[in-house]
Amino acid sequence: MTPSRPADDRLVGFTLEIPYDVVKTPRLMDQESVSQYLSYVGLDKSYHPSSHPVLDLDYLTTIFQAQITSFPYENLSIHYNPFHRILLDPQHLFTKLVTSPRRGRGGYCMELSIFFSHILRALGFSSIHYSGVRNRNRTNGTPQGPYNGYVHLVNILTLPNTNPAQQYVLDAGFGGDGPTFPLPLTEHLIHHNTIGTQQIRYTRDWLPDQRFRDESKGALKHWIYEYRNSPEKPWNSYYAFVPEHEFTELDFENLNVFLSECERNHQTYTVLVIRFLRGGEEGEQKIKGKVMMVQGEVKQNLGGRTELVKVCRTEEERTEVLKEVFGINLTEEEKGAIRGWASELKGE
Repeated sequence: MTPSRPADDRLVGFTLEIPYDVVKTPRLMDQESVSQYLSYVGLDKSYHPSSHPVLDLDYLTTIFQAQITSFPYENLSIHYNPFHRILLDPQHLFTKLVTSPRRGRGGYCMELSIFFSHILRALGFSSIHYSGVRNRNRTNGTPQGPYNGYVHLVNILTLPNTNPAQQYVLDAGFGGDGPTFPLPLTEHLIHHNTIGTQQIRYTRDWLPDQRFRDESKGALKHWIYEYRNSPEKPWNSYYAFVPEHEFTELDFENLNVFLSECERNHQTYTVLVIRFLRGGEEGEQKIKGKVMMVQGEVKQNLGGRTELVKVCRTEEERTEVLKEVFGINLTEEEKGAIRGWASELKGE
């Protein structure tokens, strides 16, 4: 297999420069930044903190669904980027996602969830923290095998003015099978996941390789995110986390190096894009479907079964689909950066 990182003497001793003009971006997150964000995701000023909205579940759900339908899950900065690096600095993320001229960009899990955490804090949600997540790999489309080390993250938010205090999990960067609304941290509560007949829930259990299980000495079970594509099908366990174990952005800086730069990780040799589609009347946040790209295959689900739409075989075809289907506009420099990488489409 072609190495995901071909040897390039030009990269020896280079100084990494951020390929966006972050200097002019206002510090995250002032009130003007919030206004820019709300405008970008299609929400009016009634959602701005200056309008004193009620920070209830309806408000949180609207913000969450506006977020996941406006910013696609995509790992293009690994492939279509002269530096082949992902940067998690919140100010850089704000520029990339919001103020960089309507390029339609998103990010992968750590980019999207860290960015969204700063947005939520600026909107007035103060009780929020990160939790690291262990995923299971897919085999033939279904998660199987052991839980990996930490490769994902979620935001854990306590909704204000709830008695007893209710925690919600906000996963803004998991992709097609992720929750499409704030999911209450409640065991065995089954939810319809908006699109088609898919159901989701949380369970709590020990992981198979978890040896310390003495709860009297502080051992904690994992919360496990499960889904099934219809009520008659078996549950699939997808990922696990412990909400009491808080992660920081510095923790994710370390994980980000492995996920975006290690040749063993699928992110470095597979182009991935998932966009949730918003429907209904103007301003309505209802999610009506999703469209996905895995390397060269483009699929969509508009409420029924997932269907293959197109197979891209060349870079010209793929970048055109990115523009026309996903609304992502790459520069010529970015398009050329994939040449020589394992993820490049060569018309084969």
